[in-house]
Amino acid sequence: MSVADSLRYMNGFGNEFETEALPGALPVGQFNPQRVQYDLYTEQFSSTAFTAPRDSNRRTWFYRIRPSAVQGEYQALDNGLIRTAPITEAITPPSMLRWDPLPIPTKRTDFIDGLVTMAANGNANGQNGMAIHHYAFNADMNHRYFCNADGELLFVPQQGELLLFTECGKLTVKPGEIAVVPRGMKFQVNLFTDDARGYLCENYGEPLHLPERGPVGANGYSNDRDFQYPVAAYEDLDGEFTLVTKFNGNLFTCDLGHSPLDVVAWTGNSAPYKYDLSRFNVINTVSYDHPDPSIFTVLTSQSATTGVANLDFVIFPPRWMVADNTFRPPWYHRNLMSEYMGLIEGVYDAKEHGFVPGGASLHNCMSPHGPEAEVFEKASTVDLKPQRYENTLAFMFESRYIISPTAYALNGKERQTAYIDCWQSIKKKFNPNNP
Repeated sequence: MSVADSLRYMNGFGNEFETEALPGALPVGQFNPQRVQYDLYTEQFSSTAFTAPRDSNRRTWFYRIRPSAVQGEYQALDNGLIRTAPITEAITPPSMLRWDPLPIPTKRTDFIDGLVTMAANGNANGQNGMAIHHYAFNADMNHRYFCNADGELLFVPQQGELLLFTECGKLTVKPGEIAVVPRGMKFQVNLFTDDARGYLCENYGEPLHLPERGPVGANGYSNDRDFQYPVAAYEDLDGEFTLVTKFNGNLFTCDLGHSPLDVVAWTGNSAPYKYDLSRFNVINTVSYDHPDPSIFTVLTSQSATTGVANLDFVIFPPRWMVADNTFRPPWYHRNLMSEYMGLIEGVYDAKEHGFVPGGASLHNCMSPHGPEAEVFEKASTVDLKPQRYENTLAFMFESRYIISPTAYALNGKERQTAYIDCWQSIKKKFNPNNP
């Protein structure tokens, strides 16, 4: 079965679904029979507590060739440039920060070795906050597999197409799409292209879900029907394999005598999924002024405070701008929420220079930011005809918690130390005698 044939549009946000790679592998009428067809083993995978409310409880039953307990002893592995919240290696400044893209490696580098943590907030042990990683790699993982026990993973590719082979099956994800792998699920990242680069958000908090629509009503934003989930696919391979696990902020490795992707059938609602961002139904003004950027929220992880996000994933996609008598780029602002932005393609309308695909910026809680000087001048005098923003796709990881950059992010060669200069040529225009 090709990967293209192994995807289904299914509502996985609370609804159960089931899939099997061999006929009859799924038990009928119960989850844990005394003996499973094909002599498979039953294993429950829970990414929420057993007693979580029904509408937010996530768990999946695996029917696999061997249980996950069949593995070697864990040994510590060098963390490289991977970090976990809280970040204590550097003092977090209130400065506005921006970075160039990570370079594609010249030596053989797989997904794990190509990860660099740029920032994090909250506390992984406290199950709140997130970490933001960039990746750049040029090699398949081969006999190596990965499991993150600290948080679920949101993939945002910027360059190159990925093959995510998970315990639930296969997902392809390319620029313009996203994918989410549940906390604790084993998977492998391989390439359809020579190399790949992108962003990875590690969510320590409540699992990502669809935001409420409020007065918008029953339709719009990201719709349940557009999320794709894998059908069962398995590896029945014996040999020398390695599982790398991120646990309590550190990397560990153990030996396996078989592939851990040996799930023949599964049923439940804790599963990886993908989403094509072009399917996002943009809501915007048709009169004047801006709605708040929360109208662009694709997925959210709420904190303990109602209406305040642990993590929002927000996009700024192609769209029409038609507002009358309105300064159309994002206004100057200071915000309770901290904002980490990335650019997948094109140009972001508030930053026409220096903010490039694969790069990123960080505007922390109450740090002022907005259009660069040149953008302000142009937007203040432009003829306000209806305008179509094309060939652009930016995104934001937004959080109620201050986002702390790592030592690498603050001191690495990708940091644009002159970023602050983009506002320095803004001129005083005030004249009390000239209304």
